[in-house]
Amino acid sequence: MRNLFQASKILLLDLASTLLFLGVYAITRDLFLAVGLGMALGLGQIGWQLARKQRVEALQWLSLVIIFASGTATFLTDDPLFIMLKPSIIYVIVGLVMLKRGWMTRYLPPIAQATVPDLAITFGYVWAGLMFFSAVLNIVLALTLDVTSWAAVKSIWAIASKIGLFGIQYAVMKSTGVRRARAMMAAS
Repeated sequence: MRNLFQASKILLLDLASTLLFLGVYAITRDLFLAVGLGMALGLGQIGWQLARKQRVEALQWLSLVIIFASGTATFLTDDPLFIMLKPSIIYVIVGLVMLKRGWMTRYLPPIAQATVPDLAITFGYVWAGLMFFSAVLNIVLALTLDVTSWAAVKSIWAIASKIGLFGIQYAVMKSTGVRRARAMMAAS
């Protein structure tokens, strides 16, 4: 269970800017405040890691670049359709980065790295697929819904799909890892 909490903590930290944006927007309906706070949190997280001389992973750098590029574009355009379509671009970019073999390794505890590295690679590609699907879904939602409905549906999908896939991945990797660890112990 400790490993689940550790992996969840890393995932939540990586999603913190997005979650803050969604929370602030849901409460205030102030897009510029939500974007500004999301940008500030993303910058603060990277700054904190650099100050502590911790390695910043590629997905974290990508997240910061995306937050700043899309946040700046949001401030400059003030166009609701652009703002609604922008996540699709982000999903595609993140999906492309997730196609890098083994990107998920940092999220795994050592025992999982030893017993289910193949599943980590497979689920890395599944996560990329989720990003690509989310990009297409977002385009459909942006072109068919008003801004408030889009924000509600997109927020629910963004959080529920990631939590759902995380839960499935954890269950599959945990059960397979336990089975493989027992087989390794029995063989030795």
